[in-house]
Amino acid sequence: MLKRLKRGRVKTLMLGLGMSMLRPQEVFLVFLSLVPVVFQCPPMCRCSGTSADCSRLELNVDTIPQRFEASVTEIKLNDNKLASIPSGLFDTLSELRSVSLDRNPWICDCDILYLRSWLLKQENRTMYKKLKCSSPAELQGRLILYLTEDEVVSSCQDWYCSLVLICQILLFAFIIIQAILLICVIVFLRRFEAFSKEAIRAPKEDHFRNAM
Repeated sequence: MLKRLKRGRVKTLMLGLGMSMLRPQEVFLVFLSLVPVVFQCPPMCRCSGTSADCSRLELNVDTIPQRFEASVTEIKLNDNKLASIPSGLFDTLSELRSVSLDRNPWICDCDILYLRSWLLKQENRTMYKKLKCSSPAELQGRLILYLTEDEVVSSCQDWYCSLVLICQILLFAFIIIQAILLICVIVFLRRFEAFSKEAIRAPKEDHFRNAM
């Protein structure tokens, strides 16, 4: 019994000496390493261990949690109103093993490309083989996992072309406004130059008349 107490005291003394030799920053880091990491549950979701249950919450692209803990291993997003997944949402989750995505109204336009790319990177795709497009009409019922990139991009061309056309019109209008402003500046400078010459000439003529 005495031997155990002596050993305990020796260990405590050695630990104390070791800590005293560390700088304050190192002591703080050691302290942090001893503090257990608490899993932060995203708002509205229900968490158990490293599993985040965000199902049946009527989440959409705007209300879905913007980040999950890096240690999360399972995410449930089924039975919501998700049309797509925000780009990069799952990229930093190295411990993630499964994501439940069933029964969401997926819109297979350009915004679905991130989800499609992420699904293709998964080794076990069994649980993702039932994810289907709800729209557009030409892709309705198609499995997201088996969509080709050309099919998805072709569904984006209408709004993309409209956006490009609007940008071109705005750019053209901006150029016209710039040209009008430039013409106004040139006209103003010429009038100012003429006015300056008139102002310089008038005193000279008055001086000449007085001299006569």
